[in-house]
Amino acid sequence: FGDLHSMDEVSIDFHFRNISPDTLSIDAVRPGCGCTIPDWSDDVIPPDSIGSLKVFFVPKGPGYFNEKIRVFFNSQRKSEKIYIEGYVVE
Repeated sequence: FGDLHSMDEVSIDFHFRNISPDTLSIDAVRPGCGCTIPDWSDDVIPPDSIGSLKVFFVPKGPGYFNEKIRVFFNSQRKSEKIYIEGYVVE
């Protein structure tokens, strides 16, 4: 995200391609802190199609942040990890 101001909500869309031969859907998303809020659709993503996940972030205090978000898909036991990072200025 680069430099942010404290309490300014920002968001980003993560896009991914289903490279498996089966349909794919997001079962759960687990952010690393309460300042990160995921939003996703329950839609099924067919093979070779694009899906998306939106992540909102509201910084609470100044300084560097690097937040991990775990994404669980219907066909995987292990999560995929995505990260957001930036610096909160006063």
